[in-house]
Amino acid sequence: MFRIGYDAKRLFNNFTGLGNYSRTLLQNMATYYPDNEYFLYTPKVNKSPETAFFLNSPLFSVHTPRRGSGAWWRSFSVVNDLKRHKIQLFHGLSHEIPAGVRRAGIPSVVTMHDLAFKRYPQFYPFFDRHIYDIKFRHACQQADRVIAISESTRNDIIEFYQIAPEKISVIYQSCHERFQQEKSQKTIDYVLKKYQLPTDYLLFVGSLSERKNPLAVLQAMLQLPSAIQLPLVIIGEGQAYKKKVMEFVQQHKMERKVLFVRPEYEDMPAIYQQADVFLYPSFYEGFGIPILEALFSETPVITSNVSSLPEAAGPDSWLVHPDKPEEMAAGIQKILEDQAFRRNMIEKGYQYAQRFQGDVLSDQIMELYEDVLKIDAIV
Repeated sequence: MFRIGYDAKRLFNNFTGLGNYSRTLLQNMATYYPDNEYFLYTPKVNKSPETAFFLNSPLFSVHTPRRGSGAWWRSFSVVNDLKRHKIQLFHGLSHEIPAGVRRAGIPSVVTMHDLAFKRYPQFYPFFDRHIYDIKFRHACQQADRVIAISESTRNDIIEFYQIAPEKISVIYQSCHERFQQEKSQKTIDYVLKKYQLPTDYLLFVGSLSERKNPLAVLQAMLQLPSAIQLPLVIIGEGQAYKKKVMEFVQQHKMERKVLFVRPEYEDMPAIYQQADVFLYPSFYEGFGIPILEALFSETPVITSNVSSLPEAAGPDSWLVHPDKPEEMAAGIQKILEDQAFRRNMIEKGYQYAQRFQGDVLSDQIMELYEDVLKIDAIV
């Protein structure tokens, strides 16, 4: 049907948000639109269980630079490969498209996840902000269409880069299908034993960074009545900010209440499904895939009332100000003590998550591709 090229750097080399977005989108495209030919361009390939599908499926053709710098190739000379492979449309999956793709006559789409470095510059080094700004602005200006993964991101693109609103389409993201499959109690028990986890716990998933705000979760825990002070399972890595988290834990003698876990990705659904409450008090997100993973896992969600988070969580999650841990503590207490309220949150949250099913979002992506190619044919 179409020969579509993708910037697959994150797909093969990033195993958190941007990489998960790329892998989930392309797995869904292969499932629902198997007639297309998919070309993946990456500076290098990281072979892992998460990337094996793309390396072994006949639907995907993987390409790396034949010589020279991978960074230069990805940003500039990959256009020569796109022309040689007769790519009809190129999709930059993470904020970037190569220079010269428009001059080469190849229609392009770029996915913009967030402009966190513009909204919260204090969280990013000066040099990084400068490079991001150049690359992101170029992509938004040069691409034929821009995909924003939330209305919040769309509004930021319009505000900071003055991109015409009609050029930007909001297409949400899904999460890996393994989070949409109910695990047996036997599997859950196995995973709990494997990582030495208790039966009841609160859950935080995300990088240990100032923007993700895990300290607010610890502060909320201290405000809970002792009878419902469940332990907190933290899944995420960090450096300087993680030290702050560890210092807080030690200062308040919470060592037995805070468990740092590094599970294998395949075990994550069981950990989500067993959790009593999922906590995600981030200051800013382009979308927030962990929230979606929790909703599909039928776990109540408490998250922030800012940026895209209400879009991801839906109207029946508990929304709090990220700077007010007392609001989070009130939500935890309500969910743990009021079983009817908890069941309603779970049911409504799961229903809300259905709008993020892979087939629905793949149809929207394909419609956008077809629209771009029709416009190009007219021009």
